[in-house]
Amino acid sequence: MSIKKDPRQVIIRPIISERSYDLLNENRYTFEVAKTANKIEIGQAVESIFDVTVLKVNTINVKAKPKRVRYAKGLTRTWKKAIVTLAPGDSIEAFGL
Repeated sequence: MSIKKDPRQVIIRPIISERSYDLLNENRYTFEVAKTANKIEIGQAVESIFDVTVLKVNTINVKAKPKRVRYAKGLTRTWKKAIVTLAPGDSIEAFGL
């Protein structure tokens, strides 16, 4: 038995980058999502928050990168990215287009 997650806990924030803006022409939107979320939960969360139809969800686990501040070495955080493909005619206004 699975516990239903709140959609606002699954979708953390939209990703704004040059690549994500290029994907908007293909009706694909990029989000940072919870590490524990699966593709089905991500699709349902996007559908319920933005009232659109999701056709496909691709996920990527972004690895930590080494960083340095003066003499201290460390790593950036790891996170999960989802690229969501919407049905033709649907769009999300949060991206400002």
